[in-house]
Amino acid sequence: MNKTLPPIYWFWIPIIFMVFQIFIEIFLPADILFAMHNEHGTHEVAQGIVMAVAFFYALYCFMKSNISTHILYRFWFGLAALCCFYVAGEEVSWGQHLWDWATPEFWAQVNDQQETNLHNVSSWFDQKPRLILIFGIVVGTLILAPMQKAGKLKLPELLQPLLPSLKLKIVALLVIIPQIIEKIFESFDIILFARFSEVQELYIFYFVLLYLITLKDKLFIHKSHA
Repeated sequence: MNKTLPPIYWFWIPIIFMVFQIFIEIFLPADILFAMHNEHGTHEVAQGIVMAVAFFYALYCFMKSNISTHILYRFWFGLAALCCFYVAGEEVSWGQHLWDWATPEFWAQVNDQQETNLHNVSSWFDQKPRLILIFGIVVGTLILAPMQKAGKLKLPELLQPLLPSLKLKIVALLVIIPQIIEKIFESFDIILFARFSEVQELYIFYFVLLYLITLKDKLFIHKSHA
């Protein structure tokens, strides 16, 4: 039985969350906004939860033979599971945010935030992978997927399911458009978001989770028609 992702997940939840985010940016005091965006705040917790769910889902798809028997799909889900595991671990500093242990002195000297994680050590573990992921989300969802649907992009049949579903275009737009608007306003010294990077990360991670869910559905349909 094929399952279709309901609109509440790919339309209503991302839209409502952005409206709510704008509301709190306008009306909440700066100290409360800071608390929401810090390392133990609501956004960081939500990011960790979303990526933990994505990890278990990718692992499930990797192990489920009836949708991932082809080596390419098994590799893709396996790679996704590893990446999600890494990100989820980094979001909680591998347990430090949960159990509040002290960072070893030698590691604190190389970590910008004195935490037991890698993404505060080098941009190669943080900003660069993030830019690659944003590029993939925007190009894959807003350019390549519509081109494929219009018949202007010819991919091998094996690769076609790997493009993001067009259902995810709302989430993809909310990953990039607020950032563009923020940069425009910053040129006039107007701050729209207290810390948009945290909001953007949550949308990126939510996109990854929905991508895995829709990919699993496409591969199930693809295999049932094979």
